[in-house]
Order: sequence, then structure tokens, then C-alpha cells
Amino acid sequence: MFEFILSFLISFALVFAIMPNVIKIAIEKKLVAHPEARSSHDIITPCLGGIPIFLGILFCSLLLTPIGEWDSLQYILSALVIVFMIGTKDDITELSAGKKTAGLIIAIAILVTRGEVRLESLYDLFYISGTLPYWLSITFSVFTLLVISNAFNLIDGIDGLAGTVGIIAMLSFGTWFFVVGMAHLGILALAAAGGLLAFLYYNISRTQKTFMGDTGALVIGTLLGVMTVEFIDICSTATIPAVYRFEHPISVAVGILIIPLFDTIRVFVTRALRGVSPMKPDRRHIHHLLIDSNLSHIQATFVLALVNLFFISLALYLDPVLDLHLILAIEIAAAVGLTYWLNAHARTIKRTKRQIEEAATEAATTTAAAPASVPSQNRQVGQPA
Repeated sequence: MFEFILSFLISFALVFAIMPNVIKIAIEKKLVAHPEARSSHDIITPCLGGIPIFLGILFCSLLLTPIGEWDSLQYILSALVIVFMIGTKDDITELSAGKKTAGLIIAIAILVTRGEVRLESLYDLFYISGTLPYWLSITFSVFTLLVISNAFNLIDGIDGLAGTVGIIAMLSFGTWFFVVGMAHLGILALAAAGGLLAFLYYNISRTQKTFMGDTGALVIGTLLGVMTVEFIDICSTATIPAVYRFEHPISVAVGILIIPLFDTIRVFVTRALRGVSPMKPDRRHIHHLLIDSNLSHIQATFVLALVNLFFISLALYLDPVLDLHLILAIEIAAAVGLTYWLNAHARTIKRTKRQIEEAATEAATTTAAAPASVPSQNRQVGQPA
């Protein structure tokens, strides 16, 4: 337990200490994010906050992981280094989506082929429980890791959200890995949580503000993918105490990652239904709906954090009671209902704002035109013009 607490504290202290220098360098070198039409920010902001986060994770895992678990750790760290380089390159000089995806696939290939971070079964999903053929297991695992890493990257749109969701997920997975004796995964998760907590201070700061950028979002997203795959597989197949074993680890993992997973799937589906490329960015993410509902960034983050905790609690409560597919159906139905209400609420507020603006414009026009309609004083007959 001492190692897990220490990994959190060391990562927090390291990231907190070096972040100001990274922010200063980013400003001097003009490595900043510029506001765009769909942005929720209106000022240029340094975007290299992911570098200290990665360094905190790397340092703690190298320092604290027991020697006996290095054979599992080395491939995870190798993949994270590749993801880190991809994210840093994209933050400095923007990469195309194709090159970014190709780099992620290379990193994920190391994880699934060398690191054995693999889903070897569907674990009763669609009532299929047998061992998958090797090629199908590889394909399914690569797809899962790619989806999770990109999904987390897509929620990094407002202050505090990605950091808060990442902390909740890392603490959830890390606590479980700690109690089942998976030290290397627990240390990775707690180090990531500590680094994210330190990052949050600067992410919401008014004087030393920074974004985690693709560097941080892709590293944390990939690490969450690793945690998810290992959690599902270990919980389903490994010899662990019965008290720590979940009946349906897939539904628990979905509850932990509900914010990035559901939001990404919903946005991609709605874009496709509108005949727009799923990869074309817009302002239809759930955090945009909350901002358009007159919530501040901190308020929107707080709401989504509570929603995340609710779904985790729901999954844990229903796990020993219901079937996997029924739990997933309840989770999806709750997420759809919540998003539908937010969408309707945001539209109502937009419509009200538009009506107020139109009324104000009409009143201003009427007021400006009023003096012109006042007749001039009558001149006396015979008075020269």
C-alpha cells in the first residue's frame, strides 16, 4: 500500500513542480492553442501540459514497480513512449488524422502482441464466452484500445473535464488492481491520477493556465485502454479472491468510462445520420451542451463528474443482480435519456437567447428611428429658410 500512495504523491509533486517551466517555455516558443469557431475558450493557451503528466507516470513506474513485474511493464511503457511522441508532435505541428492513427496502431500492436494486453474472449458479451481465435482476439483488442484512447481525447474540450474524468477512472481501476495484487498496473494508475490532479490546478488557473493537449489526452486514453482490457481479462480469468471478482466486468468498465465512450459513440452516430463525416469536429459533445446551457466550465465538469460517479455506483450495484446485457441496456438508456434532456434544455436556452437578442435589436432600431419621425418646428410665414 505504501508504494501505491507514494506513486500518487511523487507524481503529483513532480508534475506540480515542473509544470510552470513547461508553461513558460510553451509561451516563449508560441506553442499554444488558438481559439476556433467551435472552441469553448477565447484566449490563446499553452498546450503542452501533457508532457509533465507523462514524465510523472514514467518516473513513478520506473522507480516503484517491483522487479518481478517488469516483464509486463516494459511493453506498456514502450507503447506509451510512442503515443507520447505522437501527441507531442501533434501539439507542436499538427499531424494528419491518418498519421496519428497509424502511430497509435503501432503502439497498440506492441501492447497486444508483445505485452499480452489482449481480450481473449467476449466474456459473455452477446452470450459468447469461448476463447477467440488469435487473429480475432488481436483485432478485437486493437479496436477496443483505439476506441478508448480516441474517446478520451475527444472529451478534452473544457477546463477540468478530461483531468477529472481521468482521475475518477484511474482511482477506480488503480484501487482494484491494488487489492488484487497487480502492482505494476496499480502504480501506473495511481501515478496517472496524481499527475492529473496536479495538472488540474493549472488547467483551471487564471494566471498559469495550460491544456494537456494531445500529448496528455492520448497518453491517458491509451493507459485507460490498457486498464480496461486488463481489468476485464483478469477479473474474468485470473485466480483472485471472490470478494474482488465482478460477475460482469464489462458493464463495470463501461460505467467507469461512460462519459468518453457514450459521448464519442453518440457524436459519431449523429454526424453520420446528418450525412456528415464522423471525423468532422463540431459542438455536439455533451460538454458543449452543458456550456450552451449557461453552465461554466467548472460547473459542467462538476455535473459530469457526478454523472460518472452515478454510473459507476449503478454498475457496482447491479453487477451481482442482473444479466450483463440488461445492465448495459440500463446504462445506455440512462445515458440516452440524460443526453436527450440536456440537448432539449440547451436548445430551449439558445432559442430564448435568440428571442431576447431579436427583441433587443428591434427595440434599439425603433429607438434610433424615433427622433427622425419628430416633426421640425413650423417656420413663420415669410421667414427666410
